[in-house]
Amino acid sequence: MISRDKLTAMVMSLLVWGLAGGLCGGLFAGLYQVLAAFGAGLWLAPLAAAGAAAMATAAFYSAMPVALSGAMAGVLASIGALILGGPDLGLAVIAGAAAVVGLGLGSFQAWMTGSAGRPLGPTLAGLAGGLIAGLAVVAATAATGRDPGMVVLAAVVVVLVGTLFEVAERWLVGRGRAWLPVGLSAALVAGLIASLVAAGIWLLGGTPTLAADGTSQDLLGQLQRELPSGFLGGLLGGAGTALVLELLGFHLEEHG
Repeated sequence: MISRDKLTAMVMSLLVWGLAGGLCGGLFAGLYQVLAAFGAGLWLAPLAAAGAAAMATAAFYSAMPVALSGAMAGVLASIGALILGGPDLGLAVIAGAAAVVGLGLGSFQAWMTGSAGRPLGPTLAGLAGGLIAGLAVVAATAATGRDPGMVVLAAVVVVLVGTLFEVAERWLVGRGRAWLPVGLSAALVAGLIASLVAAGIWLLGGTPTLAADGTSQDLLGQLQRELPSGFLGGLLGGAGTALVLELLGFHLEEHG
């Protein structure tokens, strides 16, 4: 019979991993559609989308204060750049400006709090898991020759990312403590998150002006169709990953 404490831990693990998986799946679906619309190859779109989505999710999962600082920096910098320069500003300019602001804000947060954790290790673990998951998706799609749909793709990506993240995180966190000081680690993660958020805001603010032949409108419609599927697939994949990891002994309460 499962004890009350064990049942509570399993329910909390399902909630946390399910929501994290939904976030990762939604990000993967959105980035996949955007990259495909901008001409990324059949192998590059899922690979880059899975890597970026997993990296951002790992940052929020393991170092939420730093990730939130980066998200705030991305919002403020991108909106400010669009107000000052207009929608004609390129993605590189807006993302670069946001990254600079994120670097500064992450460093300031680490200095003010005295410790912002060491978020670079978990973030790199997420990136590594995402790239491996993206390669697996590319290989499976090429082998079968069929598109399984966004729900299945997102679920597979989340399951692989979650499992690989837990396996790789402890090793990378230990190495990260020797590589980088706390302030620099927090600054880099905040800068990465800020640039990703700024890219999303640029897309929302600049997409209607990207093309006059209806291509941009098609992209927005595709995003509206695929984002719920990505979120649902990620939610299911995250819940399944939570159960598997609990059975294997990777307990949420021991995460640190």
